[in-house]
Amino acid sequence: METVKMDLSGRPFSMETGKIAKQAEGSVLVQYGDTSILVTATVSEKPREGVDFFPLTVDYEERLYAVGRIPGGFIKREGRPTEKAILAARLTDRPLRPLFPKQMRNAVHIVATILSVDQDCPPETLAINGASAALSISKIPFDGPVGAVVVGLVDGKPVINPTVEESKKSKLHLTVAGTKDAVTMVEAGAQEVSEEKILEAIWAGHEAIKQLIDLQLSLVEKAGQPKMELELFEPDPTIKEEVTAYAAEKFDQALRTPDKTEREEALDKVREETINHFLEQYPNHEADTNAVLEEVLKSTLRKMITKEKVRPDGRSPSEIRPISCEVGILPRTHGSALFTRGQTQVLSICTLAALRDVQILDGLGLEESKRFMHHYNFPPYSVGETGFMRGPGRREIGHGALVERALLPTISDEEKFPYTIRVVSEVLESNGSTSMGSVCASSMALMDAGVPVDKATAGIAMGLIKEDDQVIILSDIQGIEDFLGDMDFKVAGTKDGITALQMDIKIKGISREIISEAILAAKKGYLFIMEKMNEAISIHRPQLSRYAPRITTMQIDVDKIRDVIGPGGRMINKIIAETGVEIDIENDGKIYLAASDVEASEKAQQMILSLTKDVEPGEIYLGKVTRTEKYGAFVEILPGKEGLVHISHLDHKRVGKTEDVVNVGDEITVKVLDIDERGRINLSRKEALPKPPAHEDSKRRNNAGYRKHKP
Repeated sequence: METVKMDLSGRPFSMETGKIAKQAEGSVLVQYGDTSILVTATVSEKPREGVDFFPLTVDYEERLYAVGRIPGGFIKREGRPTEKAILAARLTDRPLRPLFPKQMRNAVHIVATILSVDQDCPPETLAINGASAALSISKIPFDGPVGAVVVGLVDGKPVINPTVEESKKSKLHLTVAGTKDAVTMVEAGAQEVSEEKILEAIWAGHEAIKQLIDLQLSLVEKAGQPKMELELFEPDPTIKEEVTAYAAEKFDQALRTPDKTEREEALDKVREETINHFLEQYPNHEADTNAVLEEVLKSTLRKMITKEKVRPDGRSPSEIRPISCEVGILPRTHGSALFTRGQTQVLSICTLAALRDVQILDGLGLEESKRFMHHYNFPPYSVGETGFMRGPGRREIGHGALVERALLPTISDEEKFPYTIRVVSEVLESNGSTSMGSVCASSMALMDAGVPVDKATAGIAMGLIKEDDQVIILSDIQGIEDFLGDMDFKVAGTKDGITALQMDIKIKGISREIISEAILAAKKGYLFIMEKMNEAISIHRPQLSRYAPRITTMQIDVDKIRDVIGPGGRMINKIIAETGVEIDIENDGKIYLAASDVEASEKAQQMILSLTKDVEPGEIYLGKVTRTEKYGAFVEILPGKEGLVHISHLDHKRVGKTEDVVNVGDEITVKVLDIDERGRINLSRKEALPKPPAHEDSKRRNNAGYRKHKP
């Protein structure tokens, strides 16, 4: 067993190998504070046949025992990964993937199992560090190590791996990953933070990453293995030369087709012609021809952009595609917007509901629910293809979370807007950065629904082409530029600052200067897009859609909650049944009523007020007789509150039988005499009735005296 240790932001950080999971090629137990995570790396001995990509799989396995909980529901074991686990797996994958050999086809499997969680030391970045260490000490070829940290911004200063209390004060949650020389991945949610502060946080994070990489290198010195020899696929040199000469010019012409569909048809035609041309000459080398064609296509595109400063659709590097924005296009939804940028088109729909519809979270974090949700759908028809639609994949979940993070800072808290909010983005056409298109469409849909959003949120995707010392930054990249380029850098924000970042690098890293230039160009780009959005809608509508529920807030004394609910929920269910209003009661006595009918809401409020109103001695009430006894009648004067009218208080005259005066169901006026120490209410009908004239009273007394002395 080998162990290396360091101090990271005032908490102990260690990596251990050689004790557990020893049959994996690489196995590292990472501990930070009281958080423990086991990360393993395994590899197939032979390349996977028939694939033209690197088959890397990352699994992030949450275990609820890590936080001392048993899974809910009927089946008491973990099921499919939570959204947070899927996002953590993607977060681990992205900085590692570019550091494997380019032509590697051996399958690699990384598994991060969360064993114990200290909320001050979240496990997400530990998975990246642990995976890098496991790969580095294993026989698997890997050009690491990679380190990762979270950076917060507390009182304007960067804080590495902030605690729970520090995170509450932080305006930034930034995950940075990188090698010792460069940053390779950035993921962030921010509360309208300036680009200068974002850059400062990135550099602070990279300095901490260098320490983590040194720690991993010391573990490699103690426990590292020789790297395995790979069977890397390399095309035949003769075929490479001939295919390049044949296809380069044809690709150059096809790439200059502005329309995506027409361009892809032209490129497919070049591929088909080239393969058919060389199939007779090299019948058993179709894979070589295909590999060379992809290299030629990539080099041709990159040469066009770096040398001529021309992109496939004719734009300059900083030019943004034509934009159109529409709102309110769906009549029955609560809010809707259509955003079109070139051949990327997104329809976003906003739905409002009561707070009872919040999403319940069953994971390892502190959050138990969330009231704002964004969901992203990417159907096959958006790229003109057929396919299966079996629920969201990792890509859909990742993009949905990025958009949600970008919009969250503009969402009012439930005190100001007591609604659950769901926005769904339907990608109708795709040619680059549908996630940032979803940010724009969703921001407008929120405004169209009347959600109190006072400023727009827009987003843009930036690209990079780096050839030797020549660097070209591209604004508003399209699909082919993303696929064949070196960077996908998404930036979203409002006019007052950045709200979300996501940067993935396909090369070993980029310099500070390039990141700075890209983020400044991105802000300029999304502000330009925002102007187009503001022409369609610049502030939220003053009224909600007539199809959206109206939510009213009431506050009652905590001690009165039981009166509103009633025994077994009898009272609250009665209100819901009679009015059709949805009612949510918080533990602090706050009540939310959701109804599409104003009259129904007002009726429900009155019923609740009557339940919470105190019975006051001396007050007169109109009540209903609920039952009769020999000694008097019980009368309900308020919902759930009844008292006794003794037979002697039913009338001014003597009453021989209760039913002579009142029967069950009668409504009578009564006065509260008193409330005894046991909470029993004593009522009087006699005291609530007008007093009889004096002569009648005297006559009754005389008659009573006569009866008294009658033999």
